[in-house]
Order: sequence, then structure tokens, then C-alpha cells
Amino acid sequence: MPVAEYGRLDALGLADLVRRREVTPAELLEEAIARAERVNSRVNAIVTPLYEQARREAAALPPSTGAFHGVPLLLKDLDAAVAGVPLTAGSRFLADFRPTRDATIVERFRRAGAVVFGKTNTPELGLMPFTEPRLFGPTRNPWNLDVTAGGSSGGAAAAVASGIVPVAHANDGGGSIRIPASCCGLFGLKPTRGRTPVGPEHTQVWNGFAIGHVVSRTVRDSAAMLDAIAGAEATAPYWAPPAARPFAAEVGAPPGRLRIALTKRPWITSIAPHADCAAAADDAARLLTDLGHHVEEADLDIDGDGFARDFFLLMCVEIAALIARGEARLGRRARRGDLETNTELMRTIGGQQTALRAAQARDRMDAAVRAATTAYETFDLVLSPTLGMPPVGIGALVPHGIEALAHDMVMALHLGFLLRLPGVIDGAVKRVFAFLPFTPFANVSGQPAMSVPLMWNAAGLPIGAQLQARFGDEATLLRVAAQLESARPWADRRPPVHADAVPPAKGT
Repeated sequence: MPVAEYGRLDALGLADLVRRREVTPAELLEEAIARAERVNSRVNAIVTPLYEQARREAAALPPSTGAFHGVPLLLKDLDAAVAGVPLTAGSRFLADFRPTRDATIVERFRRAGAVVFGKTNTPELGLMPFTEPRLFGPTRNPWNLDVTAGGSSGGAAAAVASGIVPVAHANDGGGSIRIPASCCGLFGLKPTRGRTPVGPEHTQVWNGFAIGHVVSRTVRDSAAMLDAIAGAEATAPYWAPPAARPFAAEVGAPPGRLRIALTKRPWITSIAPHADCAAAADDAARLLTDLGHHVEEADLDIDGDGFARDFFLLMCVEIAALIARGEARLGRRARRGDLETNTELMRTIGGQQTALRAAQARDRMDAAVRAATTAYETFDLVLSPTLGMPPVGIGALVPHGIEALAHDMVMALHLGFLLRLPGVIDGAVKRVFAFLPFTPFANVSGQPAMSVPLMWNAAGLPIGAQLQARFGDEATLLRVAAQLESARPWADRRPPVHADAVPPAKGT
């Protein structure tokens, strides 16, 4: 029998039903599966169902575990290993790879009482800010099936927005929590570098840029889940400053009167954001002012195009290294067709770089971070649009026509030397960074940042606003997020494609 309150409650609310013995973990799981069966064929969020395994886990849960006891959870199919379950990272090359042990973050989700019942879609190797892998096909946005759910945690965001689950695992190496949160009308917090684990197979991911957490409908779910999974491993090279108290305790705590810098000038490109995205930042600024905070415009003087080039170069180097590790693990070379053209291009570019060039790129980005930290040192938070565009159409950010043909020919004819020439891939790179002109900065700096869903545009699409805090200060972000959530609630907004709007099949 369906759990009547499932679609209305957040994850903590569901766990409370279990705690009060009004519902069992098995019943919650069956409701989550039924909801997935109703909407997943339309949004393509879940790519690896784990229903039978989850049923066994739900039945075997101890009487009382953590804060999320019995709550169904989906894992992103990237850096979230489950022993014996394919970890494809959205790539045909890794389609048959099965890890032999769980990732630390997965162990902590389970320790908190969550029941893992599937894995969500991601672009190949988590590279793109849209989720359209050839292996599984595109994930679609529940607010409009013709537009992207964002990436690289697009499957996670679509699953939450469409009502399959109230919270889902996600990770963020250049905005991959905040981008889909903005696209799908969700709350998305990227924690401070080192706050959550990346082991046991890694000590850091993407030069320390990437970190795992969740996307959620409510702020309190995000805060409580951060409490559940926070804490670096002994092998971690970074250690986030310890929190003064549980993050859950910050939700509802008064933030005080904060000084907030507002900027709409992009950090990672020279292309100005779309009017809707600028309006979302202005709208958030007005709301924050009404709530008693001091907001003033303060742009950052930064070479956005230069920052984008350096970030892209390091991404390429990381991808080349990642594929090399995959080849060693699988015991074979990646063959033509194993990797998408964009991935092959980035791998080739990464292989062309010297250690000196990579080190210089990181030095330039670190210098930009130091300059920004100095420029904003008198502010508690920095407010900006989350994205440079509203959610774009499926396929809008990938090369087409002659550009796509040229890229295919470069790889098919082994003309990788042409990638050293200016302009060969510049168009594709500019398109992508015009979509995410703000989010990668916090990945380089390691600072916590969040996307808050305060505005929907005239087309009915959510447009997020980003707030970035000082290193280690998730507490201020969570306090302000809860204040904004109370002033302009968003958790009960429903997209056109939602499990609550689709009747259950007969017999369920």
C-alpha cells in the first residue's frame, strides 16, 4: 500500500515515520520503487536499479540506525563504489567495471540508515555540466523534458525533482551539485574541501576540486546528511576546519546581519550571464536585504577567459590520468568507440601537456583565488547567479555540424597535433563555460558554496542563485539558506513531471 505522505515529506520526515513505527523501511522502499517506475522512463534519472539488493538491506536493517533510518537513497554512478555493482561513470569503456569494495561515503550513507536502491545517470566521467552520455542517453528535466537537468549530477537532481526520492547523492568538481540544483529547482550545497571522504580508492579527486554530498528539496536534509557523512579519512591530504556544532543545529539559527557582496560579472568567462540569471541574483539580493542583511555590488577583477583555459587544461590532464588508471585496472587499452569524442579530445589534450604547464596553470588559478579572497575579505558571503544561462535544450552544448565533424576527424585520423592550434576546440569550450561562469571557482578555492532555488523564469524554469562563504563556513550558508527557505518556501513546488501527478499502476 502506498505511503500517503511520502511525496510531501523530506528525508528526515520519512525517517521520523519509521522511528514512530508508522511505516517500515521496506514500505518506504517499495514506495520509492513504485515512484521510480512511474516517472523514470520519462526523465531517465536511474540507470542501474538495485531493487532486490535494496529489499534485502531494508529487511536486515537494525531496529535503530542513524538520522536517515530506512530512507531510500540513490547514488550517482560516479565515485560512489558499491561492491559488485557496475561503476560505469557514464562511459562505455567502464561499463563492465565492478568495484570490490564500497566507497567510504557509501559506508557512511548506510551507517546513517539509508537504503541504497539504485544509481543515477551522469555524463561520461562526470565531465560535462549536462547529463547526456551515449551509454545511457540524456537525463531530462522534470520542469521541461526538452531541457537539461544539468550535470554532472543530473540524474540525481532529476530523481529528487520528480519525486522519486527527497535526497540523492551527488558530487561536485566544477559545479556538479550546484548546476543541476539550479536547473531542477533544488537546494545544492558543495561542502568545504576535505569535509567529506573520497576513499578508500582515492586520497583526492580532480586535484582536490571534487567533493561528495547530496542534492535535496530541503535545507535541513542537506545539513543533517552532511553531519552523517562529514569527516576526512586518515589518508586525506586535506582537513576541513571542525564544525563548532552539528550542521543540523545551524538550520533555523539566526545568521546575524551579514555583509554580502553581489556580483554578476563572470569569473570563468568573459561572456555576460543571461538576463534571467542576472535577475535571479538581483532578486536574491533584494530578499536578503529585506531579511536585514547588507548587500552591495562588488565585482571581482579577474581574467575569466584565462581562468577558464587553465581550469580546462587541468581537467584534460586529470581525464588523461583517469583513463590511464582505468586501462591499468581493466588490463586493456581504450579502443575507438569506447570513449565519446569530447572525452577523447580532452584525453589527447591532457596527454600533450607537460608537468610544467599543468603546474603553471594551477599557480595562476591559485593566484586568482588569493586575489579574490583579499578582495572579498570584508564580506561574509558572495552572491552571484549560479549559472550563466537558464537550463538549455538537450544537445545544445555539444558540437554540431562542421564543428562536430572536425572533432571526429581529428580523433579518427589521429590528428591530435591539430589540437595545439588556436580555435580548434575554442568554440566548444566557450559554450560550456558560458553556461557555468561562476561555479568552478569554489572548487579551486575549496570554499563551500550553495545554489538556492528562489526564482522561476517566464518559461517556468528554475533559476538558482549562488552564495559562497569563507573556507570552512558551511554554518553561515546553512543559516542563510534556512532563512531564505522560510521567507520564500520552495520544497512544495512541483514540476509537471512528478510521481505525485502520475497515478500508480493498477494493483499497486
